[in-house]
Amino acid sequence: MIDFHPPRLEEKPWVDELLRRADYRGCDYNFTNLFVWSRAYHQEIARVDDFLVTHVCGRMGCSFMFPAGGGDLASVIRKLEEEAARRGEPLRLVCLTPRQMAELEEFFPGQFTFTADRDGYDYLYEIDRLADLGGKRLHAKRNHINRFMENNPSWTYEEITPESLGECLAMDKEWYRRSLAREGEAEERDLGDEGVALRQAMEHYQALGLEGGLIRVYGEVVAFTMGDLLNSDTYDVHFEKAYGELQGAYAMINREFARWVRGRHPNVRYLNREDDMGVEGLRKAKESYYPDQMVEKHTAMWKRET
Repeated sequence: MIDFHPPRLEEKPWVDELLRRADYRGCDYNFTNLFVWSRAYHQEIARVDDFLVTHVCGRMGCSFMFPAGGGDLASVIRKLEEEAARRGEPLRLVCLTPRQMAELEEFFPGQFTFTADRDGYDYLYEIDRLADLGGKRLHAKRNHINRFMENNPSWTYEEITPESLGECLAMDKEWYRRSLAREGEAEERDLGDEGVALRQAMEHYQALGLEGGLIRVYGEVVAFTMGDLLNSDTYDVHFEKAYGELQGAYAMINREFARWVRGRHPNVRYLNREDDMGVEGLRKAKESYYPDQMVEKHTAMWKRET
């Protein structure tokens, strides 16, 4: 029996070490995401030999993430198969890239079926492109930013500090209130899984090693974003909020944070802006920046014995 349990803050050092060893670019392989989304997806982790293993229950049912670490991968997969049988679940592995699919096929030839999970693909952008917005394809983004600066000459960008986290939280609540008002439902409501995850991130901002930036107009926070390092050359943007009625506010916080990350972390080549969850509007927004790569994710199902 594997000792699965919800991620604990004090486990961040050993989890980070195994994730560094794996060096995956998928946003699922990040301690912050494992921690702040653990309630929404019932994520539980364990250490098996020198691998991080994760049990998660989401839209595809209960699954195990592909192990992250180093050593005898085949042995760990067999232990997960035993754990799945104990739970009465099929052995389903999620978040596999083509490289990981090849590894699994090498050790277990013909024993898994693979299915692409397009809604879970992560969007990767070269940081210089998002920081500079050069080229014809991003002309519209430059125009949005120009309109923002013309309409809001008092705008300023600053790094998020423990003191300004409360302002970001208040802005997020107002963002939801305005969204509901547009839908004709101005009353308070549960902010959902994202709201819970964001509040977890803010409550443990320093312990998680998060970084972020915000934009003010006349001293009021109108946009903010936060993230942290994902692997040796990729930075994960976890949350981003801006008032939609301010033309160019999203483009502005996106560009300014990319510039800040580039200055703070010169080793970073890509920003991972995570997946679109199959939401049409979100997919359109992410595709409008023309991703340089996609982190493909696939599901592997163990074939039943015949």
